[in-house]
Amino acid sequence: MCLMDSVSRSAVTPTKSRLARTIAKVLHLRGATGIAPVDGIQKGNSQEIGIQKINYQEIGIQKAKSQEIGIQKVKSKELGNQKFKSQEIGIQKVQDDRNAPKVRVTLSQSFEKNNEKLQERAALEALLAKLFASISSVKAAYAQLQYAQTPYDADGIRAADHTVVDGLKNLSELKRCFLKKEFDPSPETTLVLAEIEEQKSVLKTYDIMGKKLESQVRLKDSEVIFLGEKLEEANKLNKLLEKRVYQSGQLYVPDNLHLSGLSPSHFITVLRHTVRSIRSFVRAMMDEMKSAGWDIHTAANSIDGGEVVYWKEDHKCFAFEQFVCREMFDGFQYPNFSLPNEFLPEKKKQQQQLFFERFTELKPWKAKEYLSRNPRSAFAKFCRAKYLRLIHPKMEASFSGNLNQRNLVNAGEFPSTNFFSLFADMAKRVWLLHLLAFSFDPEAAIFQVSKGCRFSEVYMESVAEEAFLSTASEPLVGFTVVPGFKLGKTVIQCQVYLTSQLQSNPRKQR
Repeated sequence: MCLMDSVSRSAVTPTKSRLARTIAKVLHLRGATGIAPVDGIQKGNSQEIGIQKINYQEIGIQKAKSQEIGIQKVKSKELGNQKFKSQEIGIQKVQDDRNAPKVRVTLSQSFEKNNEKLQERAALEALLAKLFASISSVKAAYAQLQYAQTPYDADGIRAADHTVVDGLKNLSELKRCFLKKEFDPSPETTLVLAEIEEQKSVLKTYDIMGKKLESQVRLKDSEVIFLGEKLEEANKLNKLLEKRVYQSGQLYVPDNLHLSGLSPSHFITVLRHTVRSIRSFVRAMMDEMKSAGWDIHTAANSIDGGEVVYWKEDHKCFAFEQFVCREMFDGFQYPNFSLPNEFLPEKKKQQQQLFFERFTELKPWKAKEYLSRNPRSAFAKFCRAKYLRLIHPKMEASFSGNLNQRNLVNAGEFPSTNFFSLFADMAKRVWLLHLLAFSFDPEAAIFQVSKGCRFSEVYMESVAEEAFLSTASEPLVGFTVVPGFKLGKTVIQCQVYLTSQLQSNPRKQR
């Protein structure tokens, strides 16, 4: 048996079999030199070749094992890295665990600081609330002190003075607490109590102000009553003076007035007296109507056509005033006042002089005296014409029960009754106004506005203030009560009665 066959496979390893290494070297040399082996040796060579193959296989296995060992080393390295990383994480966790108490200590300290700031802020707010409450208390006490002085109230002044002193002491104590930082331990309760105290002081102040205003209102009421009494006395005195003026027949026009010195103010003065005389006659006529049993409402509707809506029931008197003015001023724009056969000079200057002489002649006389002395004068003709036109026979018959006054007037005489005296005085005022109007150059022009016109402050004056208090609709002219006049550039407003609506379609303004 060959020596190579006696060698077992398990004994041939790269590290333990020297023989195997020697054989490998020999085979390597033979392959390199190209020397062919002898026959006797070929078998042995084949066996050696088999052994060599086995060695190669073992070498391959060894390489595979070495690769596995390398892989194991790489894996062991990765595991080592993982272990190292886990160790680092563990170290980091240990470091975090060591730093955690420090973070907790820092958070607790900041929380305590914020809590202290909030407490300090709440304490300051409570101190300010107490400060405002104290100021309101002092203010209320000072208001009480002022109220107690007028009228003088000794007890009230003493109590208010004590309250003011206590409030000032409280303010001083609050200042000391602020400087020494002695704050209230329970600011929430202090805030509520301070708010309640401040509201009480404010209510007390308003109550005192209300009492003071009430006392001022009472004082104003007493002043209004006093002024009303003075106004009533002044009105009585004015009526007495008017009565004296009417009785004397005098006008507030200078006696030494000349034609060259005429001014619109003189015309306005005569016009005012004329309107007063007309209203006195209207009141007397309405009294006679009521005594005779007339229906004032029906009579007023017969004058205005039943188209006017009155603001008050007693405004029906303006309808009768309208009727009297319409009849008395009819023909005012003519120089002869619509009197027939009235001689007048042709020249304008002579006419002015004639009218002014007649004005100065009639002005100082009473109407009845002048009529009795001059029964054929132009003024006497004017009185007869206006009386017969204004006083209807049925009206006169209902007033006196007969037509005696009318018959006397037709006969050229004048009655001596009180009713005719009032009419004659009114006629005298209208006649004097006409004489004075034609004494100007140019003469005064008379005008009136149509029913349904819109109100104009330039040309109109309302006799009823209630028309401007209503906002339902724009008031319209119901009728002209007293006509207006134009004297040069001076406009004397006409007096109109304004109504909220008309019962029929009003005529358009011309």
